[in-house]
Amino acid sequence: MKRSFLLSLLMMVIAAASAAPKADYAKVVPVPDKIVPNAKGGSYELSASTRIYYTSGQADMARNAQFLAQYIKDMTKLSLTPAAVKGKGKDGISLVLAPKAKLAPEAYEISVDRKGVTITGKTAAGVFYGIQTLRKSLPVLQSAGTVELPAAHVEAAPRFGYRGMMLDCSRHFFPVKFVKEYIDLIALHNMNRLHWHISDDQGWRFSVPGYPKLTEVGSKRAQTVLGHNSEVEDGTPYGGYYTDDEIRDIVKYAAERYITIVPEVDMPGHMMAALASYPELGCTGGPYKTGEYWGVYRDILCAGNEKVYSFIKDVLDHVCDLFPGQYIHIGGDESPRVRWEHCPKCQAMIAKLGLKDKDGQAKEALLQGYFANRVQKYLETKGRRVIGWDELLGCDVDTSATIMSWRGAEPGAKGAALGHDVIMSPSTSLYFDHYQSKNTGEEPMAIGGFSDVKNVYNAEPVAPELDAKAKAHIIGVQANLWTEYIASPNYAEYMVLPRMAALSEVQWLQPSEKNYDAFVKRTDSLRHIYELYGYTYAHHLWPDEFRKEAKKY
Repeated sequence: MKRSFLLSLLMMVIAAASAAPKADYAKVVPVPDKIVPNAKGGSYELSASTRIYYTSGQADMARNAQFLAQYIKDMTKLSLTPAAVKGKGKDGISLVLAPKAKLAPEAYEISVDRKGVTITGKTAAGVFYGIQTLRKSLPVLQSAGTVELPAAHVEAAPRFGYRGMMLDCSRHFFPVKFVKEYIDLIALHNMNRLHWHISDDQGWRFSVPGYPKLTEVGSKRAQTVLGHNSEVEDGTPYGGYYTDDEIRDIVKYAAERYITIVPEVDMPGHMMAALASYPELGCTGGPYKTGEYWGVYRDILCAGNEKVYSFIKDVLDHVCDLFPGQYIHIGGDESPRVRWEHCPKCQAMIAKLGLKDKDGQAKEALLQGYFANRVQKYLETKGRRVIGWDELLGCDVDTSATIMSWRGAEPGAKGAALGHDVIMSPSTSLYFDHYQSKNTGEEPMAIGGFSDVKNVYNAEPVAPELDAKAKAHIIGVQANLWTEYIASPNYAEYMVLPRMAALSEVQWLQPSEKNYDAFVKRTDSLRHIYELYGYTYAHHLWPDEFRKEAKKY
C-alpha cells in the first residue's frame, strides 16, 4: 500500500512536471473587458506545427500574422508559419477581419477551443490588439514543445480613441533605433499615438527646405547646464537631427503597428533654436543662441512680422509632407509676451486687428490667439487639425483646436465645456519625467514632482461634474516624457516602465473595471516581457527582486 501510494505520488509529480505550460488571459495588461472560460471547450495545443491563417490579399493581416509569429517565437521559442487562405483556416490561429461586425473600431474578440484560435476585429488595428493580448497571455519560456491555450471567449474595447505617449527628442536627442523601440513599447501597451516633440529652445531636430541653418545652427547647442539649472555648464557641444528619410522610416514603422505620429513644433514660444538660426524672426533681432538652460525663455517669435508667418507656413508644409496623420501639435505653452509688449511690429499688428484687453485677457494674449487661429486655418486648408497645450484657452482660440490639458485636470474640463476636443495629460499624474519614489536620493535625477504607479493608475480623465456633451469631448489620454534630465535610452525606459502599464489601463478600462491591487498582480507577467526584451524598468512594485539583484554586486 505504501509503495503504491509513493508510486502514485511520483506519477503525479512527473505528470505535473511534464504538463504543457499554459497561457493566462487574466494576467494581461490592459486586462480584457470580458474573459469567459469554457471548460467544455477543451484547450488548444500551440505547437511548431500550428499555422497562423489570414485571408489572401489582405496586406495588413499578412503583416499582423508575421507580428504574431515573431511574438510567439520571442515568448515560447516556437516557430509558427503564417499562411494565406481564401476562407478560414483549420486547426490553427485564424486572424479574421470583419468590417461588418458589431464591434468598436479597435475592439477585438478572441475565441479559443480545442480546434483552434480565432482573433476577430472590425479593423486590422483591432486584430492587432487581440494579437497583443494573446502575446501577453503566453508564458516566457526557454524552450517548449507545446503551450496550452485554455478554451475561452475574450473581449475588449478601448475607453478612449486617442491613447498616447510623448517623447521629447529636443532637450536630448535619441537615435532612430530607440525611437523605434519606444514605438514597440507603445504597441506592447495597446496605445496608438506617439506625440513626438522635435523642436524646442534646446534643439531643432528636423530639416526644412530653404532653411538650412535650422540644422546647421539650431540642431546644436554649445553646452548643457548641469543639474537643476546650476551655475555650471558641461562645456560639451551637443546636437543631432533626423533626416527626412529617417523620419519617413520611423513614420512607416509606427504605422505598421497602427500608431500615428503626432509631431510637435512648438510656437510661438520655445523657439530659441529657430531664432538662433534666423534672428530676424524675433522681436529684437538678437543675437540669440540655442538654449543651454532648461525652462522658459523670454524671446519668442514676433507675431507682428509677416516673415514669421511665411516661415511657419514653410515649416508646416514640410511637416505635413513628412507626417501624414490628422493632427499637428503647435504647442502654444509657456510663451511670455513681454517682448510683444514693447515690439513696434507686434503693437502695430494689435492696432491693425483692433485687439483690446477684455474679460481678463490682455491684448497680447489675444494676439497669440490670432497667431494660433491663423496657423490653425492654414493647417485646415491642408486637411489637418491643430492640437495645442491648454494655455491656448487663455487666447480666445477657435473651438476647433484640440486642447492637451497639462496644468492639471481643470483646464481640460474647461476646454471640454467650451466645446474643444480634449486630450488629458495632467502633470500631476501623467508626467513621466517626475520621480517615481519619494525617496529621491535613490533615484536618478528627475525634474521634480512625484507620480508613482498607483498615482498613474488612479488618474481619472473625465471630471464627473461635466455633462454628457462635454464628457464626449474628452477624446484621449496621454503621458509625457520630457527629457531635460533624461539623456540615455536606458533612463528613458526606466522612467516609463512600468508606469506605461498603469496608463494603458486608464486608457482602456472603464472606471468600474479598474482595481489597483489586481493590476499589480498582473504586472508580474508583463515584467517578464520587459526582461525578455532587455528593457530597463523601475522595480518599485517588486522591491524584493531589486534587493535580490543588488546582492550580486
